[in-house]
Amino acid sequence: MFDASKYILGRLASQIAIILQGKHKPQYSAHLDLGDCVVVINAKKVKVTGRKLEEKKYYRHTGYVGHLKEETLKELLERKPEEVIYRAVKNMLPKNKLQKRRLRRLKVFADEKHPYTKINFKAVIPEV
Repeated sequence: MFDASKYILGRLASQIAIILQGKHKPQYSAHLDLGDCVVVINAKKVKVTGRKLEEKKYYRHTGYVGHLKEETLKELLERKPEEVIYRAVKNMLPKNKLQKRRLRRLKVFADEKHPYTKINFKAVIPEV
């Protein structure tokens, strides 16, 4: 379990990608999916450095001609903070057939409330 309020966005995403792939385990193999489930809380409090809040842009296309939509990081954090962490992790995973299966094990929540309170998480990577 990661508390996003303690991390910078890119460093958090890279650590999550390592756990989802299973690279932290001694039996890691690139063609096998040996990763663990990751829960991220406080997604709306994630930190970014520099002027990324105003300058970083996310693009999506509706499918119609000329309908390319553009949104800054600040706007996306206000509208859907879980999506920011999800996209950062997705871009750090290898683009292969295992990517979808690995991303299904990523659970991101905007607040501290989540349904995984009864699960005992052991720290794989030390806290910052």
